[in-house]
Amino acid sequence: MREQIINRVKNDGVNIKQVAEEHGITDSAIYKWLGKGVEGAPSLLEYAKLKRENDELLKLVGLITLKLSETQKKK
Repeated sequence: MREQIINRVKNDGVNIKQVAEEHGITDSAIYKWLGKGVEGAPSLLEYAKLKRENDELLKLVGLITLKLSETQKKK
């Protein structure tokens, strides 16, 4: 079962949360399984965390850029 779940996530691109719900397991369990299979590279959990942080930073940069642009237009 574990291999099927990992295969669906890695090869079929199925959402981890969706697969977890379908199989009655936690999504963190799937992240752990995926993380154990990779050595020398960030685990999928680490990757997801970094992606989330990157998205948040991009939003902040966008907001700062917008405010700076508005400030310059007022001058």
